[in-house]
Amino acid sequence: MRTVLIANRGEIARRIIRTCKAKGIRTIAVYSEADATMPFVREADTAVLIGPPPVAQSYLNMETILQAAKEHGADAIHPGYGLLSENGRFARRCAEEGMIFIGPRPEVMEDMGAKIRARSKMIEAGVPVVPGYNGNILDAEEACRVAAEIGYPVMLKASAGGGGIGMQICRDDEEVRKAFQSAKGRAKAYFGNDDMFIEKYIDNPHHIEVQIAGDEHGRIVHLFERECSIQRRHQKVIEESPSPFLDETTRGLICDAAVRAAQAVEYTGVGTVEFIMDGNKEFFFLEMNTRLQVEHPVTEAVTGLDLVELQLTIAEGKALPFTQEDITQQGHAMELRIYAEDPVTFMPSPGTISRYEQPEGEGIRIDDAVESGSVITPFYDPMIGKLIVSGNTRAEVIARAEDALAQYAIEGIKTNISMLSEVLGDEEFAAGIYTTQFVQQMKRMTNK
Repeated sequence: MRTVLIANRGEIARRIIRTCKAKGIRTIAVYSEADATMPFVREADTAVLIGPPPVAQSYLNMETILQAAKEHGADAIHPGYGLLSENGRFARRCAEEGMIFIGPRPEVMEDMGAKIRARSKMIEAGVPVVPGYNGNILDAEEACRVAAEIGYPVMLKASAGGGGIGMQICRDDEEVRKAFQSAKGRAKAYFGNDDMFIEKYIDNPHHIEVQIAGDEHGRIVHLFERECSIQRRHQKVIEESPSPFLDETTRGLICDAAVRAAQAVEYTGVGTVEFIMDGNKEFFFLEMNTRLQVEHPVTEAVTGLDLVELQLTIAEGKALPFTQEDITQQGHAMELRIYAEDPVTFMPSPGTISRYEQPEGEGIRIDDAVESGSVITPFYDPMIGKLIVSGNTRAEVIARAEDALAQYAIEGIKTNISMLSEVLGDEEFAAGIYTTQFVQQMKRMTNK
């Protein structure tokens, strides 16, 4: 692999460029008109303008991206996360043009991207799934009948959904009827697929995910778990490893289940198996993300592995350079996502960053997208960057993270830094007993 085109933007583009440079691989960045002055554009060896700001006309324009790859000599394409990263058609087009798609086979992405199909495969593999109806629900009245059979509360979900889009908690028939058409419409608009299904809603759950990697020679391993329960609007804002909620027995069981899930689809590449876990530590399959996760640095910090380098190794057809026994979980790590958003309403805060100063110190890593003068536009996710903190113990990591947040100086826009500081200072968070409802409950208490 000599030249990699990065079909993405922002902090993940910079992250991929960093590993490629270390390996002597040439990089090509693609960018929209809105991103022309962003750091990732000048950090790549070559940068190609691919269109106006809307993603449909730039970062989702497969043919324009492939044309740029051909014209500038790319032999591989890294899709990052989001955008085209789990698009089977794009992976196929890469292969048709003689380029390596750095990710799993298209069939795996399609099977796991359709949640109804993914549930069926996991049931066949003996991986526990959330009780629910494993088929496409056509209308609100059918949804009410299914929900009554499962038992309220239920979660109405888009089969092709992600990022909390097309999801709605319903506690009675009236809420199902009210939510069904809007959720179906959002799913169609965002994903081009309005298939809907229903699962039992688990109150106050933990969101635990397991990092996995598989090569073309049949070896699949796990790289331990991440706790991802600090969320707002069903989207993660703080992730950590090890999970403070798991005991060693449960950790072993959930990691083994993730490997079984990956084996069931003959997974190749780096991916994540996500689970939901109740207060009794009973866990259920949620979904498989067939790409690099935003929070992958947490796993890198506790395993010492470079997951982007691992992706490149697997994409080249090489065997994993280790066995399961070689991988250990050392110390503790946490990632805090820094967003350009109102810390109370969580609404995006676009604008120009007039001042940007990062924290420094032992155990501090910054993966970011911006610099002073960068513009946060309304066209893309408003994440500024990620603060990754590591240390020997969880208490040490929390203390370092609190100090790091206090060092940030970001002016010109609103950020969620004060909200993150509030989470770190909470007694329940310090005790490690939080669930996915933590931020919502904290917000209610703050507003009293």
